[in-house]
Amino acid sequence: MFTIKNLLKISYSHYTVFFLYLSSVLWIFGGVAQWESTASHGRGQGFKSLHLHEREFKMKELIETVLNTFEGKNIEYGEIRVIDRNSQSIAVKNGNIETISEESEIGFGIRVYKNGGMGFASSSILTKDSAYNAAISAIKIAEASSKLSKGKTLFSEEKVSKDTYKTPYRKDPFDVPVEKKLSILLQIDEILRKKPEIVLTMLQMNFFKTKKYFASTEGHWIEQEILESGGGYTAYAFKDGELQPRSYPGSHGGNYHTEGWEFIESLKLLENAERIRDEAIALLSVKPCPEGVFDLILLPGQMVLQVHESIGHATELDRVLGYEASYAGTSFATLEKLGNFKYGSEIVNVTSDNTYPGGLGTYGYDDEGTPARKVYLIKNGILNDYLSSRDTAVVVGKNSTAAARASNYNRIPIVRMTNINLEPGDKSLEELIGGIDNGIMMDVNKSWSIDEKRLNFQFGCEIAWKIEKGRVTEMVRNPIYWGITPEFWNSCDGISKKQELFGLLTCGKGEPGQSMHVGHAVPAARFRKVHCGSKK
Repeated sequence: MFTIKNLLKISYSHYTVFFLYLSSVLWIFGGVAQWESTASHGRGQGFKSLHLHEREFKMKELIETVLNTFEGKNIEYGEIRVIDRNSQSIAVKNGNIETISEESEIGFGIRVYKNGGMGFASSSILTKDSAYNAAISAIKIAEASSKLSKGKTLFSEEKVSKDTYKTPYRKDPFDVPVEKKLSILLQIDEILRKKPEIVLTMLQMNFFKTKKYFASTEGHWIEQEILESGGGYTAYAFKDGELQPRSYPGSHGGNYHTEGWEFIESLKLLENAERIRDEAIALLSVKPCPEGVFDLILLPGQMVLQVHESIGHATELDRVLGYEASYAGTSFATLEKLGNFKYGSEIVNVTSDNTYPGGLGTYGYDDEGTPARKVYLIKNGILNDYLSSRDTAVVVGKNSTAAARASNYNRIPIVRMTNINLEPGDKSLEELIGGIDNGIMMDVNKSWSIDEKRLNFQFGCEIAWKIEKGRVTEMVRNPIYWGITPEFWNSCDGISKKQELFGLLTCGKGEPGQSMHVGHAVPAARFRKVHCGSKK
């Protein structure tokens, strides 16, 4: 009999714990080198089997070993980060279990500055000898890379902290049975595939619990526990050569918050399944989005990508300084524009806020020990600040925006987005719509393209509606719009009062590559005279 229970018997035969087995790696790039040692018999060398108090004692012992090794080595600065991460992923595709997996990994990274050079070493072998050897390796790499430096590395002044931080939540998702999670996804899948036009369904839930320990030669000693939960689904409808996706609660894997199981419950995944299915099918027969210059409303499901790509990445200071030019690109928001450039209209205010409740960029401290804070990147339309780390902020004479983040223990902290939010305005959505005589309203990102300076862009959305004489009329399909970043944001003349918080899991950057979890709290907004059309 084909039941949830029998499905779980099948799934548990594929229920695996993944360990990466890596050989020692040496990376040298731009005067910075990185060394990594990984246990050939799995990460953590027995740490996972220890009781919590024993593990914490071992962690502190490891950290103290590194700090003691730094003594007498004449370094300018040294730090150690220990990362202990558990993750769970459940995915269903067309009614079949695609994935049920749990991953567990633990390791440490050591960064050292000496004579202007930086060295980095990491390991998943959690012994005193390994910690000592990694610290020495980081120091030697810093000494070698200092030969390419132009002087001592400067840092912005920040408060030294001894503190703990833990994501507030009501129910730990790791305590919720896999059977319950899978049952929800299979029920949704059954609803989505009740109609023959739906040819593909993809559903997922993902959960992450990360413990971080950070200490530095400046005196920092910080312990944090970050919990992330989320999921979503996409239904693809097909007929007469036309394929249309509809996603909920967002594209690119759904939506994610730093919350517990209560966030999954708040998403109302089951309750929205019929609507999403029927919208996907409806899109097969509606007209394409008209082409021309229209007033445009972006709903939060698309605004999240507009902010991410044209403001978030553009205001990363390492990108502005050219550090990411070989891979991620540069930025049009160059240093001479700081404090005077009209990035958007006067109602446009954008913040980096790693204190925002529930955001994927929310934490107590970044990976340099800088306390979380809210900073205006764009204030009353003017470029006001950049996303920065301690070593980049000093270039513009400001404090770090607490945006130095590393994706794991074996990566160097670099400037990353946190929660990059478009601040709410004073309009209702009805007022935004009412102020349009001939326009388009778009929602949920489907595609994006933007140049390496974050200046010229084109976005496609899953769904759109025509607005005529202040009223939403018919649905249209395959909508796209394009523009130039400052022209587009300067055309914004209305922002709604209500923000929606989205979390993205796959923001890519860095060499070696780092995939980061970032958040965006965004309202709907109105833009005048935007080029729109339909993707052929």
